[in-house]
Amino acid sequence: MKRRDFLGSAGGAALLAGCGQQDSAATADAVSTPQETIHWKLVTTWPRNFPGLGTGANNLARLIGEMSGGRLQIKVFGAGELVPPMEVFGAVMQGTAEMGHGAAYYWKGKIETAQFFSAVPFGLTAQEMNAWLMYGGGMELWREVYAPFGVIPVMAGNSGVQMAGWFNREINRVEDLRGLKMRIPGLGGEVLSRAGGVPVQIAGGELFTALQTGVIDATEWVGPYNDLALGLHKAAKYYYYPGWHEPGTTLEALLNREAFAALPGDLQHIVINACHVVNGDMLAEYTARNNAALKTLVEEHAVDVRRLPDKVLERLRALSDEVVAELAGEDALSGKVYESFSRFREQVTAWSDISERAYLNVRGS
Repeated sequence: MKRRDFLGSAGGAALLAGCGQQDSAATADAVSTPQETIHWKLVTTWPRNFPGLGTGANNLARLIGEMSGGRLQIKVFGAGELVPPMEVFGAVMQGTAEMGHGAAYYWKGKIETAQFFSAVPFGLTAQEMNAWLMYGGGMELWREVYAPFGVIPVMAGNSGVQMAGWFNREINRVEDLRGLKMRIPGLGGEVLSRAGGVPVQIAGGELFTALQTGVIDATEWVGPYNDLALGLHKAAKYYYYPGWHEPGTTLEALLNREAFAALPGDLQHIVINACHVVNGDMLAEYTARNNAALKTLVEEHAVDVRRLPDKVLERLRALSDEVVAELAGEDALSGKVYESFSRFREQVTAWSDISERAYLNVRGS
């Protein structure tokens, strides 16, 4: 289903026909044959039109409509409009909606192994996640994990390296994490728990109030672009980095298997390739927007940006290794995913050390 396959498929032929590449008779037949319009619902875990995340789901729906010539129309529902944000997976599984958009670690309570396909603490960057999924066997494993639920996953966005989050207390040593009530999902939340903190699961739309009123002491969200949009700088004093818990968070499109199988072959290719387009576009947007947003936070709002101390990061890294290894031991499939993920990380690190890391060190500021 990669782009090269798509260009040789019926979907590719349809696009070429639109560009005048097919003979006139074939084009005339395509025009004269009435096409059924298919309507889908897409539910998301994000607030409607939220920058980057919500607009990414909107872009996905728009692209599918345009690429299909209007044959597949998708209506987007923001978090809570059709189903609560943390029930998106179930809604797609049950057929309440044919499609969803969210992040795999939100389904931790239902599918523990899914967390490997969103973000692993001290794991893969966005570029490395894309490589593992597309060329390292990750995508096949992801589909295998979701198969019993009648859901097909497709990568459909990436936020890049995130920030460690907003804190209303200074973090100078590991002991400062004890008792810290922090909104942090997935494996990162389990790591915080073992460090003595209290992970809390709160939807994005509720973060500002929870932080401002003291329901939580800290929160991670995404990065400067989204954090500025939520106004988190008005509710916390300190903005810490790096995002050890989410070094390259993959976002997903969820497809109801029966609904997807019922589509004509060309529309199936269009759906998959539209997801891949959004996957790359979202990462580019975050990379660009975070720059300007960080400048605004620092220069206009005097945000105190701090690096987590090395001792804290070292402790979190050790706990992360424990948490991930234990997840791998829960069942055979988790072990298989862990083995693939770990092997790829080891291999890609050797290349990253003499490419990306070496170049950035030389480039400096």
